[in-house]
Amino acid sequence: MSQDRKSVDADFAIVGATIITMNDARSVIADGALAVKDDEIVWIGARAAFEAEVSAKDIINADNDVVCPGFINAHVHTTGDPLTRHYSPDYIGGAEALMTWVIPRYMSHTPEDEGLSAKYCAIELMKSGTTTFIEAGTIRHLDEAVQGFRETGIRGRVGAWVEGRAYDGDMAAQTRLVDEAVKILEDEIDKYPDHQGEKIAAWPILVGHNMNPDEVWLAAKRLADDNTLSVLAHMSPYQSDPDWFLAETGARPVEHLNNIGALGSNVLLTHMTHIDDREAEIVAEIGTSVVYCPFAALKGGFGVSAVGKYTKMLQNGVKIAFATDGYDPEILQAARVGASTFKDLEQTTATMSAMGALEAITCDAAAALGMSDQIGSLDVGKKADILCFDTDNFQWRPLLSPLAQLLWSADARSLRDVWIDGQRVIQDGLATLVDEDKLRADAQQAGDRIIKAANLPKID
Repeated sequence: MSQDRKSVDADFAIVGATIITMNDARSVIADGALAVKDDEIVWIGARAAFEAEVSAKDIINADNDVVCPGFINAHVHTTGDPLTRHYSPDYIGGAEALMTWVIPRYMSHTPEDEGLSAKYCAIELMKSGTTTFIEAGTIRHLDEAVQGFRETGIRGRVGAWVEGRAYDGDMAAQTRLVDEAVKILEDEIDKYPDHQGEKIAAWPILVGHNMNPDEVWLAAKRLADDNTLSVLAHMSPYQSDPDWFLAETGARPVEHLNNIGALGSNVLLTHMTHIDDREAEIVAEIGTSVVYCPFAALKGGFGVSAVGKYTKMLQNGVKIAFATDGYDPEILQAARVGASTFKDLEQTTATMSAMGALEAITCDAAAALGMSDQIGSLDVGKKADILCFDTDNFQWRPLLSPLAQLLWSADARSLRDVWIDGQRVIQDGLATLVDEDKLRADAQQAGDRIIKAANLPKID
């Protein structure tokens, strides 16, 4: 077939790689090819067929490489943590760490700091394979953060810090705080709508725990339903959440939220360590998804091995996505630790395979977020969010089982190129849209300033 009769036109094509598609058939294509036009994948298959069917303006030789869909990190604190990482003694946890060390750091960020933090975090995420992130709901200066994200080329769903509870019982203040919280949710969704072409958009994300009264939960759910979005919130990492809900409502958190109509298939709850069997059944029955952050859970001493019911939920069909929270941004490592946790909980290696762990950061995560039509697999018509790993690397050789090695061996050291919406945002391991040297220098200065502003003592 001559060049002018080829049926598919493309801006560029990646040719010669082993392609782990994560499509419905979970196909792995040896010596494959993938073609992109504008922001979408327009062709995928074997190299021999590609040469007959596709005309591409640019051919990228990926012989011996492994290509897969961009990873989805379903819960990330993009501000607060990146510029002051791990700045609290690791022997202090729970409420003491949160109130004495964490919140003061968050509150000491200026709007400019949060914009810088967003940019810094986005680069870290992309350089370790995350092409889509979901913010954890603790951004205080949303406009500056959105601008920081946009400068990097990353895809994400974000939300401002929303609480809405008056802790002193002042009913007049409670009414005002609820009104303010609902207005924040409405305004951010109006300002940053989730249209098909928007890489950064706002969702009704709540802090969760006991920080959001029923009226705010219901407003978030209504906005999600009306705008085809998802609600995300923290819940039950420690026993303190069920203790509070039982004391104040007479029901455990998931039971109460279900009773008032705040849950559904477009809701994701993060952590969910201290739940009982009935709560695990409820999320399965109504299709609410769960986000597990392995590093946060283990480093924070949540008690996963003692009380965690993740494998019960998994067996009941609950979609579980993995995430990195405010710790190491490498989502592959989180998936590795997450799968290992599940194996250990059941004391059998059959609990979660390499494929299952990769699903939790690609196609299953996309389904949990209601974004399967756009991301999560390499399919014609989906967004061109693509990772290319260089296997001429000790962690990949000998290359014998690409899918298993992607999960259990690979990390950011071998991730060479990243495309989001068909734009190469990481090339040869370096950001294409941001000056990395300046970004690191700015981050160091900001981190020093924030710790001083928070009046925190020096730690080793």
